[in-house]
Amino acid sequence: MDGRQQDQQQTDHATTVAEQGRFCLARCTCGWRGPARRARSRARTDAQEHVDAA
Repeated sequence: MDGRQQDQQQTDHATTVAEQGRFCLARCTCGWRGPARRARSRARTDAQEHVDAA
């Protein structure tokens, strides 16, 4: 995979972490949603694992 393909893949999967009450969850522009987590750091890890797997 060259640099352009990797850049395109990353733009296809832009993740954010949203708070819902006491929980945080990761979301992606592709429609993926991670499980609700109490730890914001774990939600960020879920998001990074999603991008890495894509």
